[in-house]
Amino acid sequence: MRGEPGPLMIIGGAEDKTGECRILREFLRLGGGSAAKVLVMTVATELPIEVGMDYVEVFKRLGAADVRTFDVSDRKAANRDSAVEMIRDATCIFFTGGDQLRITKLLGGTRIDAMLHEVRADGVPLGGTSAGASMMSSTMIVDGEAETNPRIGIVQMAPGMEFVDGVVIDQHFAQRGRLGRLLSAVAQYPHHLGLGIDEDTAVVVGRDAFKVIGRGAVSVVDAGALDHSNLERVRSDESLALCGVKLHILPEGYGFHLRNRAPIVHWQQWETSRSKELTP
Repeated sequence: MRGEPGPLMIIGGAEDKTGECRILREFLRLGGGSAAKVLVMTVATELPIEVGMDYVEVFKRLGAADVRTFDVSDRKAANRDSAVEMIRDATCIFFTGGDQLRITKLLGGTRIDAMLHEVRADGVPLGGTSAGASMMSSTMIVDGEAETNPRIGIVQMAPGMEFVDGVVIDQHFAQRGRLGRLLSAVAQYPHHLGLGIDEDTAVVVGRDAFKVIGRGAVSVVDAGALDHSNLERVRSDESLALCGVKLHILPEGYGFHLRNRAPIVHWQQWETSRSKELTP
């Protein structure tokens, strides 16, 4: 019988790689610390060598002895035995930024895809930044206008890699003014929570809740109580009316219960009490 699935570390992009590196250091700790076998997946980027080496250097500086990069240039490569073995051997797997559509087009439905879900079910942590964050959900934002009011035509959606259900993720959130496009996405998928993650900020997702770490905040858009919308009447260039939407702003030390759609205002206390409840 399997235990808890591996945590997901979903990063809003531009995480610190030169200073204290708190987010990447925490990811390495989740993956085994100095004993970790880190696999850096560069499938999202068109510069796999340069981007991959940046992360190899960071993780080695943080104490990991075994850090490898793996790029996938076509779907044939994603179905090879050697590729599956690399996923199976890693104790933590990290997706770089780039283009989230490259990840789903090259990995979706392949043997690597299946193995990623299998190893996570066995407890292996998965992480991703920027594009590597957006693809974590079952439905992802692939493009859209920023710094504008909510409208139907400003956001494009596509299927993600389905590591976490019930959310739509946007990254570089405050820095690029993406509240309007996240609201537009959630208006079309009100059964999903919208997670807007700032730069150098991450959520660490467990079975049914996440905590926030980093120097920014996470904006949670909840349209579950939406009581009025003009969604069915507006054209793509017209503004949306959305009434009853909830917005939570969560900095480090806070969390959110995904199933209950409720903020956790004292994460450490909640986590401690929950651990006691789960202890036989």
